Parts: sequence; structure tokens; C-alpha cells
Amino acid sequence: MDNWMCVCMIVGLQLSGSFAYDGSGYWPYTDDEDVRYTGVPWCAPVKIKHGHVSCQTPRGERYKNVLGTRCKIRCKTGYEMHGSSEILCMASKQWSGNYACREVRCPKLAMPSNGGYKCSDGSYFNSRCQFFCSPGYTLRGDHSATCQSSRTWSGGNSVCVDVDPPVIKCPNIKEKTAEPGKLTAKVTWDTPEGKDTADGILTDVILEGKPSGSHFPEGNHKLSYTVFDRAENKATCRFNVRVRVRRCTPLSVPDNGWMKCDSAGDNYGATCEFRCLGGYELRGSAARVCQFNMEWSGLETSCAPMNINVGVRSAAALLDQFYEKRRVLIISAPSAANHYYRFQMTNLQHAQCGLDLRHVTVIELVGVYPAQIGRIRHRLIPPGLALQLRLLLQLSQNSFSMVLLDKQGVDKQRYTFPITAAEIFTTTDTFPLRTEEAILQKEAGQSC
Repeated sequence: MDNWMCVCMIVGLQLSGSFAYDGSGYWPYTDDEDVRYTGVPWCAPVKIKHGHVSCQTPRGERYKNVLGTRCKIRCKTGYEMHGSSEILCMASKQWSGNYACREVRCPKLAMPSNGGYKCSDGSYFNSRCQFFCSPGYTLRGDHSATCQSSRTWSGGNSVCVDVDPPVIKCPNIKEKTAEPGKLTAKVTWDTPEGKDTADGILTDVILEGKPSGSHFPEGNHKLSYTVFDRAENKATCRFNVRVRVRRCTPLSVPDNGWMKCDSAGDNYGATCEFRCLGGYELRGSAARVCQFNMEWSGLETSCAPMNINVGVRSAAALLDQFYEKRRVLIISAPSAANHYYRFQMTNLQHAQCGLDLRHVTVIELVGVYPAQIGRIRHRLIPPGLALQLRLLLQLSQNSFSMVLLDKQGVDKQRYTFPITAAEIFTTTDTFPLRTEEAILQKEAGQSC
């Protein structure tokens, strides 16, 4: 009986060793063995976001978080490890280090002057930043930059430069007409202001040409304004100033006369004055003005041979025909045989050109009333009219005498004896208007 019981106990012990398994209630190990190495999960499972983990257990257990397990952590592209990249499951049921895969972040991009950028995801991995410039500036360099896994940007060498020229608009000036009697026109305008499309800072505008308020002569005048911005971009505008002089058809110098005009002689407001040579009288207008409608005022001017009417009833009427036209030299002698008379007429015979040049007409009064006669060149003066002349000018019938009248009929000089033609010319050249006449005659090429 006792032997049978011993055998049963031995068999029971053997059987209990062969049927022990996890969760069976049997404990296959002795007390001195470490139950932590039974393959039971010990530390918390390793979970990594945006990364991969590879673990190695001490005995190749199925669970990857048993005691002594070593895990290596690798982050996905665009993420970087923060903490330990290799951890160990320790007896404290804690992993040996912290771990996390965090998104790669690039340094802040430099902001381009006069511009900026806009990013799809800030400075994080794969964020794409587009550069832009303020109005008036142009982007040079990279148009965009992308944050790379190396924590660097794929671009970013971008600058905003001012390449656009300023804007300037020149004045619009229509045709200007010269004022009466002038060949220029005063033209004024407002100085244009330039506009910059960038920072608005400009230099002063520079004018090439005459300034506003100047007098411009006839014709087309080209002017321009130039302005620069701070980037030395240049803008230029151009405009024309056209000055018109209203002109009449040029007048011609009348035959046997001359013409003197002021200003240009044919422009609006110009006045032309006419004179006739000695022995000719003016017909038409003595002065004509170029009018706004570009037509001349007055009547066409001509110089006709002077026709002296000796049939007038008085000496005053006869002399009035010379008023402001001719000077008169009156020679009185008691007879044609008078020695002084003959000498004087011989002396003047060869001086007719000089007399005509000085507008001097010679009137002869010869004889004693009622046998006296008068003569103006080849025209005879009736005895009664000749007597009136002597009485009017207080000339004696009985002796030789001469009187020189100017164009206003003023008694300028008297003689009781003959004089040379040169003396007559010298005296006449001192009369009023004679200096101006001489200048005009020289310009017209009139001489003896």
C-alpha cells in the first residue's frame, strides 16, 4: 500500500510537468526563475506617427514590446526625429527614451524689399512659397521656393527691382498766332508732373527748349520734358509749339517811288508807307496795313507823273498843289536878259537830277506886268497868276530875287543874287524830312 502511493506521487509529478502551459493554471518554472521572460507584453506598444519602427526581442518573441526589446525608429521623408532613435523596454515597464517624428521646418524666408511672399503651409516641409512685388516693381530671381527635407529652401534668391520708367505727360499746345505787328507769340503752359509706379520719388523734371512764358518765333518748335526715378529709370515726353504769323501778300514798290514797311513788311499789323520820286505824285493810299484777314487796307498805291494845273485862279491854289509833295524854288527877274537870271538858269540847267532827288520844282517869273510870264518847266503860267505869285511872296518885278519853300509852304530861304546848285542842295538837305528821304533813296538805289 505504501509502495503504491509512492509510485502514484512520482507519476503525478511527471504528468504535471508535461501538461503545463500559459493560462493553464500550471506554473512550469521554479520560484527562482524570472517570470518576466515568459514572452508576455511588458512595455506599452510602440506607436509612431509619420515614421517606421523595427524591433528585436531577446528570444524572438511574437510580441515586440516584451522586456528587453530594442526598437529602432525612422521618420518618413519630411519629418525628423525628436528624442531617441533607438529605445529599450526596461524592467520599469518604460521605454528607455522619448521619441516623436515631427515635420521638418525650414528657417524663415527673407522678405524681399518692396515685395513679399505667400506660402501654402508656412515654413513646413513641402510648403511652396510664391514671391510677389509691390506695384511698380518687377521680380528678378526665383519666383518660388519650396521647403525641403534638408531644412533648406529650394530657392529664395529673389529681389524686387524698379525697372518700369516713370510716367510723364506733356502739355497739349495748339497753334499760336503772333500778335499784331509782331513775329513772335508768347506761349505759356503748366509744367508737367511725373508719376512713379514704384516708390513715387522722382527728380525734378528737366526741360529741353525754351521755358513757359517765352516768346517763340514763327515756325514749329520741338520741346521735351525728362524725369528720372530713384532707380534712374528715365521717362521723356515731347511736344510741339507751333507759331503762326498771319501774312498778307507782299506789296511791291511802286514805279517811280519807294516803300517803307515796319516789322516784317507783310505780317499781320505791319504798316507800309509809300513815297513818290520828285515829279510824281502818289495815287491810292499813302499807307496800308496788313489786317487779320490777311488783306491789305486801303487802295493800291502808284506814283503818277505830277500834273500841275496852271489854270487855277489864285497863287495859293497853285502852291497848294505842291503841299507835302514838292519843295519850290521861285526865281523872279525883270527880264530874260537879266544877267543874274541867265547865270542862275545856266547853273541849274545841269542840276535837274539833283533837284528832282530833293523834290525841288523850279518856277520862273520873268518880265514886268503886264508883259510878265511864268513857267513851270514847259508849262506857261498866265500873267495874272504870275503877278499874284509875286504879290503873295513879296517878290519885286524890278530886280532879281529867289525864294525857297519847303513842302509845308514855309519860306525857308531868300536870295537877291544867283547861287550855285551845290549851295541849293546843301540848304535843302537841312530841311525837315530830308534826312529820312535820303535814307530811303539810298535803300531804293536812287542817286544821280
